[in-house]
Amino acid sequence: MNRRALLATAALVLAAGSAHAQTAPDLSVTIYNSNLALVEDARDLDLKAGRQRLEFKDVSAAIRPETVSLSAAGVTIIEQNFDYDLLTPDKLMEKAVGQQVKIVRTNPGDGKETIETATVLAANEGVVLKIGDRIEVLRDDGVPTRVIFDKVPETLRARPTLSVTVDADRAGPRASRLSYLTSGLGWKADYVALFDEKKGALDLQGWITLTNESGTPFENARTQLVAGDVNQLNNGGYRQSNTAMQSAGMESGDAERLADYYVYPLPQRTTIAANQSKQVGFLSAQGVSARKVYEIREGGFTSEANPSSATVAIQFSNAKLAGLGSQLPAGVMRVYMRDQAGDPKFVGENSIGHTPAGSELSIKTGDAFDVTSQATLVSQERVSKTRSRYAMKYLIRNARPEAVTVELRQGGLWRDGEVKAESLKSRRIDARTLGWSVPVPANGETVLTFTVETGW
Repeated sequence: MNRRALLATAALVLAAGSAHAQTAPDLSVTIYNSNLALVEDARDLDLKAGRQRLEFKDVSAAIRPETVSLSAAGVTIIEQNFDYDLLTPDKLMEKAVGQQVKIVRTNPGDGKETIETATVLAANEGVVLKIGDRIEVLRDDGVPTRVIFDKVPETLRARPTLSVTVDADRAGPRASRLSYLTSGLGWKADYVALFDEKKGALDLQGWITLTNESGTPFENARTQLVAGDVNQLNNGGYRQSNTAMQSAGMESGDAERLADYYVYPLPQRTTIAANQSKQVGFLSAQGVSARKVYEIREGGFTSEANPSSATVAIQFSNAKLAGLGSQLPAGVMRVYMRDQAGDPKFVGENSIGHTPAGSELSIKTGDAFDVTSQATLVSQERVSKTRSRYAMKYLIRNARPEAVTVELRQGGLWRDGEVKAESLKSRRIDARTLGWSVPVPANGETVLTFTVETGW
């Protein structure tokens, strides 16, 4: 029997718990995006008058003790302690160094037990005992052995425990609320989009994945999710990329608000077990208007030695008129399309940031090797000390058996940039970007030319 198996068979005399009666907690958990959650624990306490210690044995193992708040009528908090030195066979033996324990061995032949009193000398890489006038090391020698301890040390806890010393102005039951912040809880959104190119529509399903690595289960808890990056010290300043959003919307969505964040309450109470990931549906929409586009994005005015493939993207709006009308929390959107047999097949994925309702989204699914673009800087000249003129030509080819429209985005302009000439009508996407919708025939090509003046 190895040391861990030996210690696992130890017989323990458990210390008595707090004498104060407590009802089962009514839990509320608010989970943020940045490995942070607010736990609110409401329960009734039966207190005696005066100074006493309360123990909360089911708090998160990843609690931030400095954030604990306990409120109850007529109760003053004197001090609080968070005990996280957990009771394990190894810890129990370490705490017994210098003390006496009983060693019980069972004879495999006749089943008889012998009991000896031993002093624990060390419990480092093994357990060293002094039994009578001999020194012995516990080892795996095939003899069934167990250790009996008189009690559990007060510093060891079966699970993380928050103890609060309070002073109550009177005896009797009263409602209390314990709240604290904890790490180890998180959530993320995932989306499954089934796109029908012929109908120009997609069906969208949203899933929330809850993860609990706090070491503590949260049973039958009211759970709500906060979308947004709350400011925390030393959080690394991380912000999720928002490359999938074409333009931000201005519609009011149907989610609750907390300050400047969106709140998504789960429709039913849920249990988030320790070391568990759980998926919960939060969004279902059918027939959202969408279209497939081929995109070319250029950041400056240069020539390309080789043609580059167009990006394939699914564009749609989460506006009410498009059939959605809901803000979307940050996550990964996976796009599927049906094959000729009618079976959905995965065609690509893209991440989105927190997206307000009424936004335009472009979900990149891949690159089109049969739709290409090659840029040529025809000319460049300085027209003043602060302005330059660029003449560009784009050769866009389509090797597909059907005509396509390529959305060309030309960046690199300043706010005072002007179009002096162009073969197709452009539109201003933003202060630095122009856009063209370029029709390209089947198995053909289109040449787009334009001249712009801009600052430098």
